[in-house]
Amino acid sequence: MSERKPPGVTFESWVDRQIRTAQERGDFDNLPGAGEPLPGAGETVDENWWIKDYIHREGISGDALLPPPLRLRKEIERLPDTVAELTTEQAVRDAAHELNRRIAEHLRAPIGPQIAIAPVDVEGLVERWRADRPRRAPAPVPEVGEPPRPKPRWWHRFRR
Repeated sequence: MSERKPPGVTFESWVDRQIRTAQERGDFDNLPGAGEPLPGAGETVDENWWIKDYIHREGISGDALLPPPLRLRKEIERLPDTVAELTTEQAVRDAAHELNRRIAEHLRAPIGPQIAIAPVDVEGLVERWRADRPRRAPAPVPEVGEPPRPKPRWWHRFRR
């Protein structure tokens, strides 16, 4: 396709000739995907197909496209499941305080639709987290015997 269209020839006939000569040379033989149906053929075309394709292709969550108040609401709903994986009470409190900080920041300068959002009840969340934690068996008591020898200090190497 490096040659230029000669003057006086229509684009349609010139392109058709280029395609015909490429077919005769065999340039279109054994192309990848030959004989396979086109993806999405026969389906109705959604007006937001490009957004859905981008989300699917990049493997991101659709929550990133939500306005800030709806995103915060979803985080509030998911908070109990999120803190269930945390191991310490302080980590639960930190997660709740961080979300409350972002909620307060949004309430000071709201962006997007006006949706009522209330801060998270930290103490209620911690109580629920404590109640949902599985009861652990007490740690085994070590047998009474000779105490382990302390590891020698690094400077003891120079005394030898």
